[in-house]
Amino acid sequence: MGDFGSVLLYLILALLVIVVVTALLRAVRIVPQAVALIIERLGRYSRTLDPGLHILVPFIDRVRAGVDLREQVVSFPPQPVITSDNLVVEIDTVIYFQVTDAKSAVYEIANYITAIEQLTVTTIRNVIGAMDLEQTLTSRDQINGQLRGVLDEATGRWGIRVNRVELKSIEPPPSVQGAMEQQMRAERDRRAAILQAEGIKQSAILTAEGEKQSAILKAEGDAQAQILRAEGESRAIVQVFDAIHRGDADPKLLAYQYLQMLPQIANGKSSTMWVVPTEFTAALGSIAQGFGGGGGGLPGPARPAPDGDRPTPPAPAGGSLLGETSLPDPAEALREAQRQAEAAVADATSAGTRSGAPFDPSTEVGQRPPGPATAPLPPTPRPRPVDGDEFPPPPPPAPPAY
Repeated sequence: MGDFGSVLLYLILALLVIVVVTALLRAVRIVPQAVALIIERLGRYSRTLDPGLHILVPFIDRVRAGVDLREQVVSFPPQPVITSDNLVVEIDTVIYFQVTDAKSAVYEIANYITAIEQLTVTTIRNVIGAMDLEQTLTSRDQINGQLRGVLDEATGRWGIRVNRVELKSIEPPPSVQGAMEQQMRAERDRRAAILQAEGIKQSAILTAEGEKQSAILKAEGDAQAQILRAEGESRAIVQVFDAIHRGDADPKLLAYQYLQMLPQIANGKSSTMWVVPTEFTAALGSIAQGFGGGGGGLPGPARPAPDGDRPTPPAPAGGSLLGETSLPDPAEALREAQRQAEAAVADATSAGTRSGAPFDPSTEVGQRPPGPATAPLPPTPRPRPVDGDEFPPPPPPAPPAY
C-alpha cells in the first residue's frame, strides 16, 4: 500500500508540473512587428496587443485573432462589365489596402478580403456602365480615382484604408478587337500617306527653290561674264586703237591688214558676197607691181583715160597680167614695191582730195561711190610694160577713212 501511494503522489506532482508549465507558456506572449493580437477575456474583447512581450492570464485570456498591419495586394479575377454602348468587356483589377484598426477589421466585418472584392466589382460596374468603350479604354486614371474614393469611404468603418486601385487589363470582345485593329491600321496608313505627301511636297519645293537659285546664279554669272568680256574687248579695242595712232599706221599697213582679212571673210559659211573698196584696188595693184617688177591691177571694168585715149579693155580671164618675171634680189624688189606703193597712195590721196568723194568701204569692186560730178582725173603715170605687154593704169585710190 505504501508503494502505491508514493507512486500516485509522484504522478499527481508530475501532472501539476505539466499544468504549471503549460499555463506559463500560454501566459507569455511575444508579438512580432507589424502584427496586432486581439485578446478576449472570458469571451469578451479585452485589448489589442502591440509588438513586444506580454503576459496573459492563463485559462482566462485568449487570443482571438492576429491581424497583419502591412499593406496588402489583392488581385481579383477578371469581371465582365457592360459599357454604355452595350459591349461586354473583361476588367481585371488590383487593390492595395492596409488595416489601420485591428479591432474593427475583426469585429466589424467577417471577411474583409471578400467584402473588398465584391465592393470593387459593383463599383466598377457602376462606373463603367456610364462610359462607352472609347472612354473606358482612355480613362483609366478617372476610373481608378472613382474606385478608390468609393472603396475608401466604404472600408473606413472596417478599419481598412484603400491606398490604390489599378485596372490591370481591359479586354474588349474579339470582334471589337479586330475592328479596332483595322481602324488603327487605316489611321496609321492615312498618317503615313499624309507624311509621304508632305515629304514629296517639301522635296518638290526645295528642288524648285534650288533650281530657281541655280538659274538666278547662272544668269548672274553669265551677265557678269558678258560684262567682263565686253569690258575686255573694249579695253583691247582701245589699246589697239591707241597703238595704231601711236604707231602712225600708213595706208599701206591698213591695206595689208585688210588683204589678210579677205580670205577669212570669203571662207565664211554664210558669206555669199564680200565687198572691196574701189579705191583700194589701186594700192593692191601697186603692191603687186612692186613685188612683180611690173605694173598691173586687179581686173575690173574699163574706165576712160584722162588724156582722151580710148578706154583700156579689161584683162582676159585666163591670162596673166604680170607675165613671166624673175626677181634676182627679193630685198631690192620689196624696196621697189614699197616706193611704188607710196607713190600710188600719194596719187590716190591727192586725187581724192581734189574730187572731194569720201572713202566708202561698202562700195563693190569696180564701182565708185555716189557723189557730185567731178572733173576728169589727171593722168596717172603708167608703169613700164614688161616684154611689150600693155597694162591698164591703176585707178587712183582714195585715202581710207578710219
